[in-house]
Amino acid sequence: MDIKGLQKLTLLDYPGKVACTVFTGGCNFRCPFCQNSDLVISPRLNPTIDESEVFSLLEKRRGMIDGVCVSGGEPLLQSDLVEFIGKVRKMGFLVKLDTNGFLFEKLRPIVENKLIDYIAMDIKAAPENYGKLVGIKCFDVSPILESVELIKNSSIEHEFRTTVVGDMHTTRDFELIGEWLANEPHYFLQKFVDSGALIEDGHSPADDETMLEYLRIVQKNIPEARLRGVD
Repeated sequence: MDIKGLQKLTLLDYPGKVACTVFTGGCNFRCPFCQNSDLVISPRLNPTIDESEVFSLLEKRRGMIDGVCVSGGEPLLQSDLVEFIGKVRKMGFLVKLDTNGFLFEKLRPIVENKLIDYIAMDIKAAPENYGKLVGIKCFDVSPILESVELIKNSSIEHEFRTTVVGDMHTTRDFELIGEWLANEPHYFLQKFVDSGALIEDGHSPADDETMLEYLRIVQKNIPEARLRGVD
């Protein structure tokens, strides 16, 4: 697998678990506010980490960490993702998958066969606004809709989350997202942070008051919705 980054310890990426995070190279979106632009635009310029380094870390940290988060980029672009996940789980570790949900046909067998223990899907915007947020004109949102329904109806523990960008999201986005994800147990609004390595400069976070307003809007239909990254 094309591994471009390895965070050896995280208490944040896998809710309720101690984990390490693997970052894969490449993505099929071009979100203007993406904080991992090097993994998206020019993954080949980043050195590849051999899988053996990951498995060596897991062996050394048995009893210390619970699982592995597979993030990106977009992990579903990796042709050997399922094989990698299988190796991790065979060692006795949990696996969390982060995905943008666009590659529905690759996601479906993973979910239906319960090959992972937790899945987090990014909800970029309301369906009608998706193309703008993913940086693709004439964007076909149907695979996103299919992936959301697949995950909602699965028995795998999961969450949906939206990174809120002050100059790109609107009140209408969160009115529609609230209706779309009504009564989901785990939906988070995450505050955008400018990493200094964005795909497109000039984007800004929403202020805390706006974040709270968007939260109140989605909570009308998703009572358990919560904020992340807001003090």
